[in-house]
Amino acid sequence: MAEAREHAANARRDVRYGIDPIEKRKKQKERIERLSVADAVQGCFEARQAELKGDGIAGRWMSPLSLHMLPKIGKTAVEDLDQHIIKSVLEPIWHLKASTAEKALQRLSLTLKHAAALGLDVDLQATMKARALLGKQRHEVRHIPSMPYQEVPAFYNWLSNQPYLSCLALRFLILTATRTSEVRMAVFDEVVDDVWIIPSERTKTGVEHRVPLTKECLKIIEKAKEASSSKYLFPSPTGKPMSDATMSRLMEREGYSYRPHGFRASFRTWVEEQTDTPFEVKETALGHKVDVGIVGAYQRSDRLDKRRKLMASWADYVSTES
Repeated sequence: MAEAREHAANARRDVRYGIDPIEKRKKQKERIERLSVADAVQGCFEARQAELKGDGIAGRWMSPLSLHMLPKIGKTAVEDLDQHIIKSVLEPIWHLKASTAEKALQRLSLTLKHAAALGLDVDLQATMKARALLGKQRHEVRHIPSMPYQEVPAFYNWLSNQPYLSCLALRFLILTATRTSEVRMAVFDEVVDDVWIIPSERTKTGVEHRVPLTKECLKIIEKAKEASSSKYLFPSPTGKPMSDATMSRLMEREGYSYRPHGFRASFRTWVEEQTDTPFEVKETALGHKVDVGIVGAYQRSDRLDKRRKLMASWADYVSTES
């Protein structure tokens, strides 16, 4: 009876302060079922999925967390997460895999904000405190190995005499100076006359990118049509997009330390040293954003005609030995 009177007194006090005792008990009951870090991460991912490239299907947003954090702290209640726990998990990769650790920390910070929005009592400064405990990263930035542009014509000539579809894809990659993923996922329907239109959901900038196709590019597309009935320009044997490792493995087998993505740097260096192309044209050719702010509001051209001339010159250069 004494306990019942105490509960009643507490309820009357809550009412005096404008607190609904029934709602208070309901919230207390809900808080018993605590949200785990893994569930909080999944909820955060689903909330942000629409703004991620390809809806985050490739799993790149989740991978730093699922590989290095969730196996260790996934079952921990998100409200119990503090800087010491985060530090202990990230410490082994903080210097060794600096970029991955940085991404994991950033996405965990978003997860804590998501949990706070759900009404959970989380420490929103936990990741900032963990960063302070971990200290500055000792990490040397390493650029993707790229072939000197002077060597590209000989390599392109070798590719032209090989029967493999991966060699066709590499030739197309070199000529268009596009990203590996854009070439692997390219479909015939994206080619309109002599322009390849890469849709916004497949570009790094999230903006549609038109690529002028040279005569050499169009020849490659015709050969690709003859080689396969798939919708993809360069499919795998199963008809699906070519693996992201296929072109890299080809170069490795031939003894090259360079990587396919590095041909963008080969192209950019050639443009810089061998042409007087304006900066905006050079960068637009790589699919980079150059018109931002007020300039972007008024400048609507993607400089296609100017880029057409530039890519024709590049094609002439790389195919001189073919």
